Amino acid sequence: MKSFGVLMNDDQGVVEKWLYNLEVECNERQYVRRAGSGMISAKFDLKPPPYPMDALEPHMSSQTFEYHWGKHHRAYVDNLNKQIVGTELDNCSLEEIVLATYNNGDLLPPFNNAAQAWNHAFFWESMKPGGGGEPSGELLDLINRDFGSFEAFVKEFKAAAATQFASGWAWLAYKANKLNVGNAVNPRPSDEDRKLVVVKTPNAVNPLVWDYYPLLTIDVWEHAYYLDFQNRRPDYISIFMENLVSWEAVSSRLESAKAHAAEREAKEEGTEDDDQTTDGGPVEMYLDSDSDDAEST
Repeated sequence: MKSFGVLMNDDQGVVEKWLYNLEVECNERQYVRRAGSGMISAKFDLKPPPYPMDALEPHMSSQTFEYHWGKHHRAYVDNLNKQIVGTELDNCSLEEIVLATYNNGDLLPPFNNAAQAWNHAFFWESMKPGGGGEPSGELLDLINRDFGSFEAFVKEFKAAAATQFASGWAWLAYKANKLNVGNAVNPRPSDEDRKLVVVKTPNAVNPLVWDYYPLLTIDVWEHAYYLDFQNRRPDYISIFMENLVSWEAVSSRLESAKAHAAEREAKEEGTEDDDQTTDGGPVEMYLDSDSDDAEST
């Protein structure tokens, strides 16, 4: 197997460490693996969107879709496959590759293609024909709690998308992450951390790398809207919110995020108890509400 260490700026072993310690799940709905000839190899296939190419018209044209999905998204997947073949990343899930190659902000070469492949699949599933309107149920309750009102949330989300300089993404995410302070970790988020947040990210970065759970995204790279809206990004954002968002998908993601966060917390509590028994004393914890470096609006 070809070593990926040559791409790690002499920090040997960092990828392997990430791969064995990541707590991520493979999203089989977005990509599937297939066996290559000779040996079992990770091979990501471009999955079609969950609706026909013209299903989002007149809000998103089939021409935009054909270029955006058929050329841009396809290129990210194809280039990623070329980058990881024969490396330690060859048998990893897409999420594992995103997290490992983010490398604490010192990006490794496959990161951009891996993250863009993930982001785009997530984006297509964030929309549906006849979308928009308002959510309901627990999602709406949390939006009202964390933003004051649905209207206030929409305003903040639009502002994040409109003010992301150059290429990037805007996100609604569920923040239930571990707080890292130096080499100490608080494995149990406080109640203030179990909330919805709006963030914007440059280029290919997504909230997975901050240990957030993405719920909704809009692509604000120019190729996402230029054929339909030219330089009128705010119009594109408004159309997305009013006519395209699949709140059913967002609600389903919220349920999954909360379940995964609870499962991880229970697991970490068990690990903490084991450590205390082994060490004969309590594990010192630190909580710093300002330790998160995500840009939010």
